[in-house]
Amino acid sequence: MTGTAPLVDRIGLGMAGGRAARAPDGPSSPGSLGLRIALAAVAIVLLWALPRWPGEAPALAPAAPTAAEVAFVPSMRASPAPPAASVAQFGLAEPGLDPVRVTARVDPRTGLREDTLTRGDVAAIEAPALRVQLTRGAVSGPPPTLFVLMARRAANGPALDRPALAVARTGARGQIRTKFGGIETLEVTFAGPAQRTCTGFVTRDTAFQLDGWLCAPLARPPEPQALGCTLDALSLVDLADADATAAFAALPDAAGACPLAAVPEPQGRTGSLIRRPQNKK
Repeated sequence: MTGTAPLVDRIGLGMAGGRAARAPDGPSSPGSLGLRIALAAVAIVLLWALPRWPGEAPALAPAAPTAAEVAFVPSMRASPAPPAASVAQFGLAEPGLDPVRVTARVDPRTGLREDTLTRGDVAAIEAPALRVQLTRGAVSGPPPTLFVLMARRAANGPALDRPALAVARTGARGQIRTKFGGIETLEVTFAGPAQRTCTGFVTRDTAFQLDGWLCAPLARPPEPQALGCTLDALSLVDLADADATAAFAALPDAAGACPLAAVPEPQGRTGSLIRRPQNKK
């Protein structure tokens, strides 16, 4: 064993020249031999118990933590689930050949509630098409322009199972009066599955926001009176929002000459686009 000779020689094991060999007791003494054996055993135990000299043994790598000791840390936070929208009845009291579809959600980014009503398809130019979005909640910042609103709503078609559209160009601006007060309008031409010119609109006198577009058949924009009658025919019943419910329940202007929604419509005529009063010459 390396490094053991001096220690063995010091305690003496009968080696030549060792201190034990020169002791007064001879090698054949029984007491001296037993003492040597005991000291040698102690020396061997000490040599194995003491740490090795520096540099003799390689450093051991720390043991890898077990699976139970490693905490799971997700790489990114899970997106919060959008809050559920309360039950509300958003409808259109105006007969038509196409069914009315309504969806509701709460935007998780802004907390605004969005109820969207659609009828018809913008790509079907032979029939009218309507899209109305009711937005409620605290809005931060100035309201977007009508052009920006139309571009956003058009691009968001896939959220309503509709193809995405783009605003190809805009035309004349205007304003109409409805039971919701003043309505800002803008002639908009959409590009998508079919190019179609419609009238975009947005409310400016209400605590909530109504915006969307109405498209008349044969790619022509609807007349202002047709748009006003369609908006007057909108209805809402939301027990959690008495103010908005009351605004939708308001009676239209009696001078508007819009037909009552309860009046049955002859077959083959669609909505207020054709039911508007005709000026006879």
